[in-house]
Amino acid sequence: MRAEEILTSAGKFHIELGLTRILKILELLGNPQKDLKFIHVAGSNGKGSTCAILEEILVKAGYKTGKFTSPHLFSYTERITVNKHPISDLDFETIINKIVELDKKNNIELTEFEILTAAGFLYFKEKACDIVILEVGLGGRLDSTNVIENPLVSIITSISLEHKERLGDTIEKIAKEKAGIIKKGRPVVFLEENRGCKILEDEALKKDGIIFKTKAISVKNGCAILSLPHYTGKTTLSDVIDDISISKSAAVSVKFNLKGKHQGENLALALKTVEILNTKGFKIDQKTIMGALETVRWKFRLDEINYNGNKILIDSCHNPDGARVLSNYLNENYKGKKIKFIFGCLKNKDYGEVLEYLLSSDTEGKDVKKPDIQRKLFFYEFDYPNALKYEDFIKNIRADFKPLIEKTDYPKIGITGKDFDLTVVCGSIYMLGLLFKDFPDFNF
Repeated sequence: MRAEEILTSAGKFHIELGLTRILKILELLGNPQKDLKFIHVAGSNGKGSTCAILEEILVKAGYKTGKFTSPHLFSYTERITVNKHPISDLDFETIINKIVELDKKNNIELTEFEILTAAGFLYFKEKACDIVILEVGLGGRLDSTNVIENPLVSIITSISLEHKERLGDTIEKIAKEKAGIIKKGRPVVFLEENRGCKILEDEALKKDGIIFKTKAISVKNGCAILSLPHYTGKTTLSDVIDDISISKSAAVSVKFNLKGKHQGENLALALKTVEILNTKGFKIDQKTIMGALETVRWKFRLDEINYNGNKILIDSCHNPDGARVLSNYLNENYKGKKIKFIFGCLKNKDYGEVLEYLLSSDTEGKDVKKPDIQRKLFFYEFDYPNALKYEDFIKNIRADFKPLIEKTDYPKIGITGKDFDLTVVCGSIYMLGLLFKDFPDFNF
């Protein structure tokens, strides 16, 4: 069987948390993860952006950098990259089949994500990566990536109520699961503003973890405003390169290619991590950081594109926190404009609250969200396991929002509509991948 057929088969395509199976297959593969250096990243939102910023910096600094992320847009190979290049189809097929043969021979019964995790470790070792950025799939404590023993740094991004059926129904419970990636005596980075900050701190102290708390960086108008500690680590003011203007408050304005002020949280986590790496033998200077921030991109996260004269914004917001970020961005940049949404999601998401954010304007700081008649949402029932059906979606939506909602079976046609100032295509990353995979003239 082809690798994709194996990974999407009924026997593999499910979630079953636990480390027993992944440890068995890695033992049979010679424990490749033990020969690698890791940055381990968990959290509810912001993992992908944080990983992308770190990858851009490390690659520009000259380090062979592996990255393991999920889910993918168009191909499973996107999840396993070295220096931003996906694993080749041939290497992917070879490694996946090797793992599956061992799985069958030893009756381990690996899940899809466990197969991919093992494949990533094996590939990164074969390519002799200097460092690997490893993103957690779900939770942290029992996620298959959590077999690594001594990460250089663990990062925990923002925490929100997600996967409540698996991780717990409170921020505290979810934070404790995420904190499972913290290792004894190792550095851990998280934001002071993190909703689970107290739990993360308590869990790190139990393990004698080295805690690095940081604050979000101001991001606006395509720039990040960095204080010297954020920007230069332990270097002095005179060491900052000449072509950066420095204010009296010892801050620098640096071009930053990721949109949305929320990216200041992810940037702060990444730069604090770079500071730690520089104490562990890595050499990453200010000029490298500046160049990386100017070119970093994370596909389909507030991704704006012009298509045949139409403005399109693509964003993989799949939970209320992600929808809040998208709504705030729209309120800041498209206030009073007519906005069309094309939206689809998985059935286990809190889509009612997501929709309230999308179809309301000026929601930041308000408890009551009111429909904005300038906005319209077209629901797309895409073909994917566990995708939400329209009849289930519409019956669970607040009555006052229903007049703004229609179903669409042809979303690609809807993208080019001219009755709106902006078309926002958002929701499940699986939906976005299916929708744009063969879309004409798009350069992703």
